[in-house]
Amino acid sequence: MTTIIRTNSENKDFKKLVELLNADLAKRDGENHPLSQFNSIENIKNVVLVYEDQKPIGCGAIQEYDLSIVEIKRVYVLPESRGKKVGKIIISELENWAKELGNSKCILVTGTNQPEANRLYIRNGYSSIPKYGKLIEFENILCFAKNI
Repeated sequence: MTTIIRTNSENKDFKKLVELLNADLAKRDGENHPLSQFNSIENIKNVVLVYEDQKPIGCGAIQEYDLSIVEIKRVYVLPESRGKKVGKIIISELENWAKELGNSKCILVTGTNQPEANRLYIRNGYSSIPKYGKLIEFENILCFAKNI
């Protein structure tokens, strides 16, 4: 049975999944990738976890970017659970939560070395946008947005 919960970054299952995400990114991009400085999960108020038979299999979060835009962060699905629409469940729940909070747009950053993530976002209606904020100078990243 699949269960979705809303929580925050203090959740121990979220912390464990983020450790796995960080290890995966280190393999893909190198241990000291410059983007890792933006991967802190401290004080994230809006975290979604997906459980299958009470086992955490995926996560994601949103964080306020400005008054009407949230940034989707730390989306991860265990490798053995990929291909089962878990990513779509996470994205949909994050978008719903963002709307409930009064936002009209989601933005996000992903890497060129994450083709599965890039396909997930495109399949779910996200469009490529120019690099934004502190990310303009970085190579090998892609930015996406979707009006919600």
